[in-house]
Amino acid sequence: MDPEATLDAARERISACEDTEALKDLERELIGKKGLVAAMLAEIPKLAPEDRKAHGQKANALKQSIVVAIANRAAAFSSSQLETARRADDFDATLPAPLADRGSLHPITQVTRELEDLFLSMGYEILDGPEVELDHYNFEALNITKDHPARDSQDTFYCDEIGTLVLRTHTSPVQIRAMEDRTPPFRVIAPGRVFRQETTDASHDHTFYQMEGLVVGKDISVAHLIGAMKTLLRGIFGRDLDVRLRPGHFPFVEPGFELDARCPFCDSGCSVCKKTTWIELLPCGLVHPNVLRAGGVDPEEWSGFAFGLGLSRLVMLRHNIDDVRHLLDGDVRFLEQF
Repeated sequence: MDPEATLDAARERISACEDTEALKDLERELIGKKGLVAAMLAEIPKLAPEDRKAHGQKANALKQSIVVAIANRAAAFSSSQLETARRADDFDATLPAPLADRGSLHPITQVTRELEDLFLSMGYEILDGPEVELDHYNFEALNITKDHPARDSQDTFYCDEIGTLVLRTHTSPVQIRAMEDRTPPFRVIAPGRVFRQETTDASHDHTFYQMEGLVVGKDISVAHLIGAMKTLLRGIFGRDLDVRLRPGHFPFVEPGFELDARCPFCDSGCSVCKKTTWIELLPCGLVHPNVLRAGGVDPEEWSGFAFGLGLSRLVMLRHNIDDVRHLLDGDVRFLEQF
């Protein structure tokens, strides 16, 4: 097979193609997996060893020349189509080009940034921490003993065989790191992603978002906690809401509370508050002395409060979303609503 004659014949056939479909068919015939060039390459093992290199080089050169010829013909088709469109009666070269589709911030990102702005205005610092966390920070330093149910493999993703690395189950480890790096008094928040081994359903997912808050200072009391939470709710819902504290057990706070707020969507009960007129909002409490010691803070001199806000739950409340899995599915139809 003469490569030069083959190339001339291929160029003639390429020039004779009248549309892109015919050009694609010819491309498959010439340089496809079962095409002309492939057949030439398949002949190499049958040749004498001293002839194989030259034959292979000719086959590759033929392929490159055919690729260039096809690309030039395809460019000619595009140019011809553009010229045809420009000659149309309704073509106006002065019109602006169509705008590209624009994305938007994820609803969790929107709420997180709003809360960050709110807490910055209250004198808080925004912190971040590792998502793959040491057992010490995720459990031990937070007064969660080795026999605590939260350490069960049904609840926690372990990253090594001996259990020293975990995917953090809450953003609370950041408060220990904050106490180690800072001298009281200070105020910090730590928004971020957390992980738990959950059976996924409309209200549970293995990955979700929280915001940890910590204040350490002199003579911090429950009154300071309630004041901060009321300011938080005013920023979220745009008006003052009644709050109440219910006793709750959390190893890293003492006393611990569940903070409820009056339902912002009704006066006499609705599906959001389950007809109670109260919404369970977040766990909180005064920082346990053992946690202060683990962070290098003297509990005889300093005290503090901490709270954990579920950002995923807050987004669901704000936008009346009935399934938490929508937030991480990546469905553009859902995200376009925000």
